[in-house]
Amino acid sequence: MKRKKWYGGILTVLLIFSVILAGCSSSTGGNSDSKDVVTLDIFQFKVEFKSQFETLAKQYEKENPNVKIKVSTVGGGNDYKSAITAKFASGEEPAVFNIGGPVDVAQYKDRLTDLKDTKAAAAALDGTLDGVEEDGQVLGLPFNQEGYGLIYNKRIFKEAGVNPDEITSYETLEAAVKKIDSQKNKLKIDAVFAYPVKEKWVTGNHLSNVFLSPEFDGNVLEASKAPTVKFTDGDKFKQLVDIQNEYSVQPTASLDYSQQVEELFSLEKVAIIQQGNWVYNTVYDMDPELAEKGIGIIPIPNGDNAGMPVGVPNYWAVNKKSDEKVQEAAKKFLDWMYTSEAGKKAVLEDFKFIPAYEGYDVEKIADPISKEIYKYSQEGNTIGWVFNGYPVGWNDDLGASVQKYVTGKLTWEELVQQNIENWEKIQSK
Repeated sequence: MKRKKWYGGILTVLLIFSVILAGCSSSTGGNSDSKDVVTLDIFQFKVEFKSQFETLAKQYEKENPNVKIKVSTVGGGNDYKSAITAKFASGEEPAVFNIGGPVDVAQYKDRLTDLKDTKAAAAALDGTLDGVEEDGQVLGLPFNQEGYGLIYNKRIFKEAGVNPDEITSYETLEAAVKKIDSQKNKLKIDAVFAYPVKEKWVTGNHLSNVFLSPEFDGNVLEASKAPTVKFTDGDKFKQLVDIQNEYSVQPTASLDYSQQVEELFSLEKVAIIQQGNWVYNTVYDMDPELAEKGIGIIPIPNGDNAGMPVGVPNYWAVNKKSDEKVQEAAKKFLDWMYTSEAGKKAVLEDFKFIPAYEGYDVEKIADPISKEIYKYSQEGNTIGWVFNGYPVGWNDDLGASVQKYVTGKLTWEELVQQNIENWEKIQSK
């Protein structure tokens, strides 16, 4: 009997100890301890504002000592989608993460908290929630608005005798590129372009969008539901791939984002890069004067047409599997970031964002690229972002097939046919 009581006592102690341990840990999104300190685990992809975002998080912690924020950033040349999938599979799920639109909403629906009652959702500009609204719920909050095109070096254009305002079609772009290329030695540049084909998203998402968006009337929801894609403007798409590839620093298949923006464009070794306003902070860090006064942006021409692709790049999602206290803390932080005076100041001045919310002084948009994009947006001279509605994984497959195309392993006709069939295959599942 004594032995049974002794074993029973040990088992009781072990059971109590295990309960204590379980109470002190959480594998989803953060935790709250006995002092009601809530830890927010934020897993985000935007490398361009990593340090600025971390600084803002520290400011929020000072104002809210009961909240601790842990920021993890995966992006740029790394695959965020694979990283977040691995996070979910590991059981170490963040409280806040990023989604891209209707395709991600469908994929992560069981993890998405309804944010329709947040201050940020109420302040979101018309159209910015389209990709994350479902059944009356708001399943994400927009980061910002972004636009992309051909970012150019003003000095190089001027010295080459090229007027960017006259580049309104493929024909005028081709003439400008050849004019700059013929003066490479005088201009002291390595090439006209730095085309990072290694980054599948540059072509698979952004460049393709210019030529596929018209098929879906610029509507991301139409793209997400479409059973097929036709590549109606496929020949014009090929023109932009070819001209960037032919007049780029080589080899394009191994050229990455960091090399493109930091080593080549920011050091004025190339005249043009296909990128968006998100590169501004990186260029500024490398050369403040170049960033502030020396760069501009023009649309990517689709034949004789040229509009600026403007849209919401990503959304903040709050993990429904997190503790309720963590979910509430996440909502309050996101509200503060986008609706408080301190948060709005950071969004405009530090993040260099084009706001996706009302209540901002747009005259204070910080950088010239964002100002130009906002101007196109105001004038309605834009192209909708449909790439967030591409079938899951299709954009990466398209980007990979472009890598094969530029290295001579695939013809353009084969590329088009393979990607049509792949779209239909994924959508039929």
